[in-house]
Amino acid sequence: MTSIAELRDLAITRLTDAGVATPEADADLLIGHVLELSRGEVQAKAIAGAELRSDQLDELRPMLDRRIAREPLQHITGVAYFRSLALAVGPGVFVPRPETEQVAQYAIDALRAVATPEPIGVDLGTGSGAIAFAMATEVPHARVYAIEVSPDAFAWTTKNRERTGATNATLFLGDLAAAFPELDGTVDVVISNPPYIPSDAIPRDLEVQLHDPSVALYGGADGLDVVRLVSTTATRLLHSGGTLVLEHGEVQGASISALLKSDGWTAVATHRDLLGRDRATTALRR
Repeated sequence: MTSIAELRDLAITRLTDAGVATPEADADLLIGHVLELSRGEVQAKAIAGAELRSDQLDELRPMLDRRIAREPLQHITGVAYFRSLALAVGPGVFVPRPETEQVAQYAIDALRAVATPEPIGVDLGTGSGAIAFAMATEVPHARVYAIEVSPDAFAWTTKNRERTGATNATLFLGDLAAAFPELDGTVDVVISNPPYIPSDAIPRDLEVQLHDPSVALYGGADGLDVVRLVSTTATRLLHSGGTLVLEHGEVQGASISALLKSDGWTAVATHRDLLGRDRATTALRR
């Protein structure tokens, strides 16, 4: 038997030494995954002097080693939490980030504001389906369409539709440049979290460098190649007055605003995340 408190302290130390950004949270979440406890419950058990059984310790040790090697926590547990959803993730799909939850809110709000019985939303480059299924479950009277180009990622998308029960979401494997021609001029909201890292930039986090798929990260020399395609496709899909929502890097707000204005979009506005960094740009189709 090993006490949870001792193991938690050891895990925090090892994760800190490995350069993990959130060692305390990751230690709690790994222990909680094995014991089926929340973070708060893990901390309470540690204070109370609770212990782990040998079989629980045997399960936890290799998981901790994987995290120390900078494998994403979500790959180890198999789950990424996004808004109210628990999504299946693993190798081949981009792990959804907390900051994208706020970006998704812009699309959800725009869908809710549409004064029709069945508003239409489109997610271009859906990956795990995080944004699409958030829209579909939080605006259940909407029809949501999502497209993903990577077969590896699309396998996770289809799995997550089953997990979330988003029967009002239609999925398609293919290039977003040719997405859903049958919807041309009828869509109310288009959202995309495209690859936007410049091709010569190296992400700081090893989890991103080593495990996120490159097709979900890199957007050409200036990072905006896919953004340009999204602008063109969204112009085709949206009706006049329809809303575009784009996630992007913190230094790209001005360049994306200029790009959208040159493409004829109106009401272009850049929005900051909770840390005060430029994170999303919205616009209306003329």
